[in-house]
This record gives sequence, C-alpha cells and structure tokens, in this order.
Amino acid sequence: MFGQDRDSLRRFFLSSWEKHQAGAELAPLEKLLAGIVAQHPEYHRLLADADTALGSDYDPEGGQTNPFLHMAMHITLAEQLGSDRPVGIRPLYQRIAAACGEPHDAEHQMMECLGLALWEAQRAGRQPDEQAYLSCLEQLARSLKA
Repeated sequence: MFGQDRDSLRRFFLSSWEKHQAGAELAPLEKLLAGIVAQHPEYHRLLADADTALGSDYDPEGGQTNPFLHMAMHITLAEQLGSDRPVGIRPLYQRIAAACGEPHDAEHQMMECLGLALWEAQRAGRQPDEQAYLSCLEQLARSLKA
C-alpha cells in the first residue's frame, strides 16, 4: 500500500480516521480503513494523538501489539477476499467466519496464518508462499470445525 515508509502509512491511518470523524467524503481505501478503525475502539485514543502514533515503536518481544500492523493486516485480508487472491481464500474465509460466528473474529484468526506467511517470506527474502498460506488457513478451518 505504501511500501516501506512507516510514517506515510501511519499518517494515512490518522488522516482517514480524522476525515471519517469529521464526516468528510472518503476515497474507497480511506472508507475501508475507517471501517477497520471503527471496529477497533482500543486504538481510537492512539489515533487521536498524532505525535504518539507517529513516534511509537512496538516491541513484540515485550508483548506489545503494533496497532498499525494489525489494522494493515485487516486491509490485506479485505483486499485478498475482494479479489479471491490467493485463489481459494474466499471460501476458506467463509468457512472460518461460519465457525467463528463473527467476520471480524475470523479475520483475527486468519491473521495468524497471514503473519506466518509474511514472516517466512521476509526471513527467506522471497514472496509469500501462497500455497503454504492457504494450507495454514485450511488447517485453521478444520481446527475450528472440530
């Protein structure tokens, strides 16, 4: 969406949420992002403080979740589901959502597989392995059904 520029990505989150709150007209991506932020009231306070939002680092080893990464993963899932890419993700999502009962909860479950696929790709210096990602989601769907 914005490459490797952390500040640009964060500023886009901040401006989209601010525009949404002001009732301004939103571009499609801004509307998607505002909807995701709306589903995460735990991040509203952070987004109201631009200095903190732009300057904070999040240490996973210290148990911190990066709210921007979390919301960006929701965007990634929305784009994947909209295009059914990788091919087959949409029916897997439908199975996972049916088992979870809530689409938002299903996305949170799916983020484990997405995060793993991205981490493995980054570690190996290659594109994410779509088949491994789909296999992880298939395993998730089976485990939730049980």
